[in-house]
Amino acid sequence: MNRLHFLKMLASIQLIGASMKLEAFENMSNNFSNTKKTPLIFIGHGHPINALLDNDFTQQLSKIGTSIEKPNAIMIISAHWTTKGTFVSVNSQPKAIYDFGKIDDRLLQIKYEPKGHPQLAREAIEAAANYQIKENSSMGLDHGAWTVLKYLYPKADVPVFELSIDDSQPSSYHFQLANTLKKMREKGVLIIASGNIVHNLKVIDWNNINSKPLDWAIEFDELVKSKLNSKDFKSLVNYERLGSIFQLAHPTNEHYLPMLYTLGLADKTEEVKYLFEGFQFGNASMRCFQIS
Repeated sequence: MNRLHFLKMLASIQLIGASMKLEAFENMSNNFSNTKKTPLIFIGHGHPINALLDNDFTQQLSKIGTSIEKPNAIMIISAHWTTKGTFVSVNSQPKAIYDFGKIDDRLLQIKYEPKGHPQLAREAIEAAANYQIKENSSMGLDHGAWTVLKYLYPKADVPVFELSIDDSQPSSYHFQLANTLKKMREKGVLIIASGNIVHNLKVIDWNNINSKPLDWAIEFDELVKSKLNSKDFKSLVNYERLGSIFQLAHPTNEHYLPMLYTLGLADKTEEVKYLFEGFQFGNASMRCFQIS
């Protein structure tokens, strides 16, 4: 074999080796990729008692779960995990947390125990590197998460991890943080925000789930809907400018903030689709929507 032939053969072998390594790398990096981005879901979760009920709201939740492609994992942002600093759960075995008072002992018998997904949770940290998200290894699933997920995925066969809400931060922080997490949608992560568009426990009618909704509650719910329809997300982020009706709808803002994550994760070309509209207990808006 002459020297020139040898060098050509060596170059071919190296090229094949490099190609094989590249293919292996691409296969590894595509383990959690979808050709289509996952949709964004906002759920008005309402009272924990819904976990026991068969009503129009819970029936619709079941339909939502069957209407979208099964994701690789779920990241959920719930009104019921507020922290100082932002945290993501890397718990490999999260379990339902019964983070409410004595309501109905049957709620305590419900078990919802999916796997966690520490790898994808850590990828969320990397995606939002400037936000210094910290790991939490003990967080389970609060009732803003599992009372919804038990209808969406009743077999608990999709891994779940939670992202906390730093309630020391202004509204713009949550919107901007969400914007940095968009690449998670391309990894097959379904991102669910769980709160309520109207949530005022001070004037709620605890005695009647079907109580007629208050006029101001309807007004605020429709105001939010109109802003969503016009894609005026800026007004929804700067909610203080919505006036006194916001204070009626949200004496505290933890049930409103999850929606801002849905908006921050959305692209301008995507459309809003309403999955459920209605009220419970007089002022709890159960509005649910999808952006895709």
